[in-house]
Amino acid sequence: MNQNFDKCFAWLMDHEGGYCDDAHDPGGMTCWGVTHYAWASWVGRNPTEDEMRGLTQDEVEPLYKARYWDKLQGDLLPSGVDYVLFDFSVNSGVTRAVKAIQRIVDTSVDGWLGPLTLAAIQAYDPRGLVEAVSEARQEFLAAIPTYRWFGKGWSRRVQEVRERALTLIC
Repeated sequence: MNQNFDKCFAWLMDHEGGYCDDAHDPGGMTCWGVTHYAWASWVGRNPTEDEMRGLTQDEVEPLYKARYWDKLQGDLLPSGVDYVLFDFSVNSGVTRAVKAIQRIVDTSVDGWLGPLTLAAIQAYDPRGLVEAVSEARQEFLAAIPTYRWFGKGWSRRVQEVRERALTLIC
């Protein structure tokens, strides 16, 4: 069983940073990569701006574990693939990331990481899968209208995630 969550979460936090509310970002008010909407859904109420500004990594970690890592069955994914898929999911949604990997491993594209998709992922060369998921992610990001504002940073992140993911593969 894979136990990479702590390392992958720490790497994710390297990219997410603290509070941000950029007018060009449709996510709006965000802290540690968690949008106002996602945090409201998590805590069951509408958080204030001060609350969003004050969020800590320790506070957001359970959200990331439950809504991304566990949803992806991260502990069952091959090392390296877990991180690249986790980071993709955080930025672009679990369903989109799962559909991308399903296309690569040639399973039914339904956005749900079930037993057939998991088996196909586990049978695939992990290095090749990290590369292919990274390429699919970059293609998706390049097509987003806000790429002109955020593309350089997004592309750097995809490359850094790819490089780190590859270090996890034995």
